[in-house]
Amino acid sequence: MLNLDHFDAIIYDMDGVLTDSEPLWKIAMEEVFAGVGCHLTRQDFQQTVGLRLDEVVVYWHSVAPWENATPKEVEQRIVQRMITLLSEKATPLTGVINSLEYFAAQGKKIGLATSSYEVLIDTILDTLDIRHFFQTVHSAEKENYGKPHPAVYLTASEHLGVYPSKCLVIEDSLNGVISAKAARMTVVCIPEKTHSPEPRLILADAQFDTLDHLITHFKQAEHAGSH
Repeated sequence: MLNLDHFDAIIYDMDGVLTDSEPLWKIAMEEVFAGVGCHLTRQDFQQTVGLRLDEVVVYWHSVAPWENATPKEVEQRIVQRMITLLSEKATPLTGVINSLEYFAAQGKKIGLATSSYEVLIDTILDTLDIRHFFQTVHSAEKENYGKPHPAVYLTASEHLGVYPSKCLVIEDSLNGVISAKAARMTVVCIPEKTHSPEPRLILADAQFDTLDHLITHFKQAEHAGSH
């Protein structure tokens, strides 16, 4: 059983953890790629979940090349479309506010470490009105490598002033779980609901259906420990 006392910091991933943005990513990518004559389906994009956007665009450009727009231009169009979609549609996933309030009340440091770009982080934090919960917010945009490389998590823990082994990460994707495990952190996985079942998520230290279930687990562990 996970015990919250073992951790000094909680680090959240963003897409698929704070808000159900994966479907919006697929809408934005499908629209923009179609606009340059590259007809990929939302199912195709399952292959690149958890990667940084520039890496996603370069990957698809190598698999199904298009003309008349550079990968950078395609990337920027997707970002602009996402800003609009997130501003209109982003809502917190089940248990997000509850969990942030719980960890803050327990005196834990709280961070965000995501493959998303800063402009999208700002859009989500402001739309959900949760920026005040986070002591640090870090984007893999500033790293040489995105997830599954551990850099984004290691930098976040450094900014929080907490050893990686004292950090608990909340993730939803395989690439994110690998990234956090490679950073020597404990990882809870709350699988993103639109994904096909991913047996390799067993790599995570624990799995829960929602953040509310995670908080219930911690409260039960706390109750058991007090007896």
